[in-house]
Order: sequence, then C-alpha cells, then structure tokens
Amino acid sequence: MEFGFGLPTRGPLATPENLAALAGKADELGFGFISVSDHIVIPNSIASTYPYNESGEYAGGDAGECLEQLTTLTFLAANSTNVRLLTSVMVLPHRPPVLTAKILSTIDVLSKGRMILGCGIGWMQEEFEALGAEPFDQRGAVGDDYLRIFKELWTSDSPSYDSEYASFSDISFNPQPVQKPHPPIWVGGESPPALRRAATLGDTWYPIGANPRFPVGTLEQYSQYAARVRRYAEEAGRDPSEVGFAFSAGWYNDQEAATGSDGNRKPLTGTPQQIADDVKAYEELGVSDLMLGLQAPTLEETFIKLERFTQNVKTLVG
Repeated sequence: MEFGFGLPTRGPLATPENLAALAGKADELGFGFISVSDHIVIPNSIASTYPYNESGEYAGGDAGECLEQLTTLTFLAANSTNVRLLTSVMVLPHRPPVLTAKILSTIDVLSKGRMILGCGIGWMQEEFEALGAEPFDQRGAVGDDYLRIFKELWTSDSPSYDSEYASFSDISFNPQPVQKPHPPIWVGGESPPALRRAATLGDTWYPIGANPRFPVGTLEQYSQYAARVRRYAEEAGRDPSEVGFAFSAGWYNDQEAATGSDGNRKPLTGTPQQIADDVKAYEELGVSDLMLGLQAPTLEETFIKLERFTQNVKTLVG
C-alpha cells in the first residue's frame, strides 16, 4: 500500500517555503505521493451543488485565492526527489487538451517519471463559464475525449486526432512522457458515468468517500462499487485485472473514532491498530493507494501528524 496526502493551494500554508518543506518531508518519511487540487478561479457567487457534503454548499470557504494546480506541481517536482506527484483531481475541461497534454508530459519529464494524472470532469458550472471552457453540460463527453487526446499525443510517433473538441495532424509531440505507455491515469468520481470512464479509459479508479449521493465511505460500499467498475471493464472488452483502485479518505483520524453512515466506526479512524487493520482490509479489496487527510492548520502540526502516522500506523501495516 502507498500512502499520500494533499498539499494546500490557498491559505497561510500555501507559501513556497511551506510547500517545499512539505514535499521534502514526504520524501523523508517515504510517502508514496503528494497531491494538489484544481481551481483556477473561484466565483464569488456559486449556485452549483457541491457533491461532497450533505448541504451541497461549496466547502472551500469564501477566500478566492488558489494557486494553479499544474504550476504548483512543477514547483513540487523541483523540491522533491522520490515522491510521486498527483493531480487530485485535475478538471479535464478546464484547459485546452493539447496544451494540457504538453504540460503534463513536461512535468513527467522534469520529475523523471513521477507524474500521476488524477482527473475528473468537475462540478462548478460558474468556473467553467469564467474560463471559457467547453459547455458544462457536455463535460462528460469532453472529459472522455480529452483523455483519448492525451493518450494519442503521449504514445503515437505521428499523433493525429479529429473530433468535435480537437483536431490535429502532421505534428511532432516531443518529448513524450518518461513513463510508458504514459503517466498513470486515475479517474475520480463515484457516479455511474465516472465508473465507466475509469473502467474504459483509466488505469485506476480513484473515488472520494464523502459523496452522499453515491456513497463509497464504508468497506462494503467500496467493494460493491469496485465490482461495478470491474464489470464495466469486462463489458468494454477490457481485462478487469488491468484496472487499479485507490481511495481518498479526507476524514482520517488517529486520535478518535468517528461514526460512519452505517452506524459503525468509520474506516481509517480510531486507534493505530484499528486503522492498520482497515488498511489491510482495503488492500484485500484491491486498493493500492490511499489518500489521507493529514494536513493541519500549521506546518508544525502537519509534520506531527505525518510523523505520527508513519511511526504509529505505517509500521503496523508492514
């Protein structure tokens, strides 16, 4: 099992010094990956429904600041050596596909093959409109098309493509990514279309366990959804064993147990031994990467959480 945690793109922790220190700490402690989220602008008025809480209200607060995701990841690549670099998640329609493929390929080259593309299709219509992106109601088709474009550019010696959203031919796209055939593609989302996207176009399904409409927060729920991903892969003519599994559990808590939606202890909360047992249970379901909520208000507090997890939980996992 590989473990990762998110780095901030806003607030007092999102400074060059702090981000570099966090990336270095991830290397020092042997974390598998670090991630940053994706917003380019934050509209002042948001009517779109946020999918990851019961209220549907945007959980990012009213502060409009946010560092750009891919630029931040490039900075983190330069301030780390071994830890992998995850976009968690990049909103596919936010950026033009050919340019985005080049930026991602460049990060993979400069990081010597540490780039992971975590991706989704977004939820905030107001941000799409501010960016001049493709229409919000077409975002599923756009996201699928962009992933096909990325793969064509990353793998073909003479890339060409023609669709409603992009058309190119007679071009050179070098350097291609270091990782072959391309950087791992982790598809986020919990809805049926997201599961199909992961099963047909992704390397790994990467859900968040906090979506009340499509709940995957318990081990049983995750297992049921993972079975659907495998079934969709088989229906698409793909070997289900080719699809990997990851999970994002922002509620991680090694100080006290929380109660889940089923009335039982929420996975990845409680004592270190309980959490280690949960990790092993996820491994048995096929999960190979866990994103954990280890960020704290200050750099010192975050370091304490990272070290406590490494010393008290990771050692029990083996």
